[in-house]
Amino acid sequence: MSKNDVKEAQYHTAASISNKKNLGFGVGLRSQHYPHLMNQVDHTAQRPVDWFEIISENYIDNFGYGRHVLETLKAHYPIIMHGVSMNIGSTDRLDYTYLKKLKALSDFVNPVWISDHLCWTGVAGVNSHDLLPMPLNEESLAHVIRRVNQVQDVLERPIVLENPSTYLEYCHSSLSEPDFFTELVSATGCNMLLDVNNVFVCAFNHGFDPHSYIKALPHHHIVQIHVAGPSDCGDCLIDTHDQPVPQRVWELYALAQQLTGGVSTLLEWDANIPPFEELVVELNKAKTVHNGELPLQSVLQSTQVQFSTPVVQEMHHNTDLVHSLKPVAT
Repeated sequence: MSKNDVKEAQYHTAASISNKKNLGFGVGLRSQHYPHLMNQVDHTAQRPVDWFEIISENYIDNFGYGRHVLETLKAHYPIIMHGVSMNIGSTDRLDYTYLKKLKALSDFVNPVWISDHLCWTGVAGVNSHDLLPMPLNEESLAHVIRRVNQVQDVLERPIVLENPSTYLEYCHSSLSEPDFFTELVSATGCNMLLDVNNVFVCAFNHGFDPHSYIKALPHHHIVQIHVAGPSDCGDCLIDTHDQPVPQRVWELYALAQQLTGGVSTLLEWDANIPPFEELVVELNKAKTVHNGELPLQSVLQSTQVQFSTPVVQEMHHNTDLVHSLKPVAT
């Protein structure tokens, strides 16, 4: 396929994504739920969720039972591929071996879109296994634009990038994250996955207004929203994905859905994973938010100190959010 053919394919894929922006309400596919999904659900007669999101790395080079489950579910549900290893912000050379495997998986899955994170995960060939924050300035923007275009050429489709949760900021940053995303999507044709829990976490940790952040985003390019529950670790919030979604995150979710016109919703839950039926109950709270009802749920305190990065720094909290971790009846 020529480069012009690739660009033409990407254009049509971008148009297709725009037409499929609202897939409904989905959850992440986790191995803990394989027995329930394979033995207790008739996917032809009942669909407990509208779609599934997979962690791409869990299925690359996986030709065992997990691949069998995925093959079964993709016959009944739309699938989104969500990755954690693209390393789009690193100064290392792009990992073309990984990208080719990602492309092979996408050929098998035929996902509605492929997403990853606006971050870096390693340098000098070392994988940190964490989603690390980037400096946001004109130089890093040009760097990421080049890399996004290269990735999209390999995958033959536009990608979707998520705003990460962060626990430090760079003094050399000269662009806000919404401005960075606006320039990035305009230059590359990629789209955005808005994680409103990450916005809440970062707003608390860094002292900015989460509502203003969401209002400043390129709403037409947002194709999906993540919701999740963070942990209150006292001087900071940690994006743990291990508890119910708090009221303040639901408020940001409602605002984002209003500004985007309605896009696909994904509940993330990656630790202390509940039974599938309980997960669906939590997911369905998003439907009540669409009807104007906010679940009264506080941010739960962590029973142990948690760090997602070895860096410890003084946190500059958003003092308004400090007092809003408890639910407020409206």
